[in-house]
Amino acid sequence: MTTEINSVELATDLTIAWLSNPNTRTSADDVPAFLQSMYAAVEKLGGSPAAEAPEQDTQEYVPAVTVRKSLAGRDHIISLIDGKPYRTLRRHLTSNGLTPEEYRARYNLKPDYPMVAESYSEARRAMAKSIGLGRKAGHKVEQAAEGVATKAKRGGKAALDAAKEALGTND
Repeated sequence: MTTEINSVELATDLTIAWLSNPNTRTSADDVPAFLQSMYAAVEKLGGSPAAEAPEQDTQEYVPAVTVRKSLAGRDHIISLIDGKPYRTLRRHLTSNGLTPEEYRARYNLKPDYPMVAESYSEARRAMAKSIGLGRKAGHKVEQAAEGVATKAKRGGKAALDAAKEALGTND
């Protein structure tokens, strides 16, 4: 049994099947053109993958600035694509059709090459800490319980108010 496909026969069979469909309306002049396009499609699908492998992009990219200069400022990172400063490179890379990994590979950068300027990263970190991101889930409850415990030593109304404050209720 051979695994080779006869492209002419397959294209002919597909064309006959298409023409035998009652919904197909075509003139006799269009049949040879359809047969040729069907044959080309079958050849393309049946062709050897090694022969039709797309050529790899062997273009060597020259960076607009040196890597050292791109990281020289704390307030920005200079793009190696166009030499312009950015606080974060992610949107710039997306507009150029690249991911951070592709960008690093294109310019032979280390895997830890930053995509965000140092000062911008510090500002985002400070903002995240101020709103409570990164804390453990029960951290706030533990602090409130400690506050209630210290005020409970005094007893009475102070302990009751501290408990209401910790629970977030003001009845």
